Amino acid sequence: MLLGWTCIRQGKVSAMVAEPVYQGNEEVKAVALTCNVFWGEEYIGRMLEILEEKNVRMTFFIGGTWAEKFPDLVRKIHAGDHEIGSHGYAHPHPDQISREANKRDIAKAEKVIQDITGEKPVLYAPPYGERGTAVLQAARDMGYRTILWSIDTIDWQRPAPEVIRDRVMGRIHNGAIVLMHPTAPTAHALPDIIAGLQGRGYRLVPVGELLKESPHKNEG
Repeated sequence: MLLGWTCIRQGKVSAMVAEPVYQGNEEVKAVALTCNVFWGEEYIGRMLEILEEKNVRMTFFIGGTWAEKFPDLVRKIHAGDHEIGSHGYAHPHPDQISREANKRDIAKAEKVIQDITGEKPVLYAPPYGERGTAVLQAARDMGYRTILWSIDTIDWQRPAPEVIRDRVMGRIHNGAIVLMHPTAPTAHALPDIIAGLQGRGYRLVPVGELLKESPHKNEG
């Protein structure tokens, strides 16, 4: 599902809420690998090495408190030309707090990330994948597109690397957004995932580029 708008009626008030993005264009043979980062700093370096070796760019959704603790890793991700989005500041349950509280959390993360990288993030991955009205409205108000996923590796459970690989390769499709986290088995699985996707003819691009893809982009 691409970004759309939903009309929600609250008494006599009608509010337009941005729907989350689950995937890119189904007609384009491209995939975005994403990584939500709020822990796992010990595996980020290896993942970046693999991505550099394979010449692949990825989208990292970074938590604000994590970025404060590891600014050098944020700079390293940014220096590798990877896309940096926001994963909020304190990793609350967005559906359990108000619209204004969500806006404050997003704003705090934005300041931290922008202070480190010099760039304002424009994509937002809500903690826990929660997508209630309050957080969607808050992200819209703050100028963000809310990003979810179409393939979940469930790698936070730390299964064997081949399980992570097979979860991706078994469900891969055009325009897929793949959710990962920085874990040891994820880092081990990453080379095989990249090779498998490229072997099937998929281009690997950051989320922002995936959402701009057109089936006719490379024609002419």
